[in-house]
Amino acid sequence: MKAALASVLAAGVASACCIGPVAFVLLGAGAFGASLAALEPYRPVLLMATALLLGGAFYVAYRPPSDCDTCSPASRKRTRLAVWFAAALATALVTFPYYVDYLF
Repeated sequence: MKAALASVLAAGVASACCIGPVAFVLLGAGAFGASLAALEPYRPVLLMATALLLGGAFYVAYRPPSDCDTCSPASRKRTRLAVWFAAALATALVTFPYYVDYLF
């Protein structure tokens, strides 16, 4: 669960250079939004961190259950659902620069 949240955070930071300026311009704070464009050089590194964290989250969610029976099937199901939600959100954030032209 922590890896899924971390991957969403990494995807958000990776796309902050693109989503941030648009969001802040819509809110009327254009100068602050323009300052987030400085994160563009770090985008490939943050995208790699997103992929690694999502991979770790999927491994934790789908690994074989251990012998100790501490995880109930309901909590495993919630974890898997959270990981898939995090993957969908990270995908939407990462691909934002490609579909932003169609929104505005």
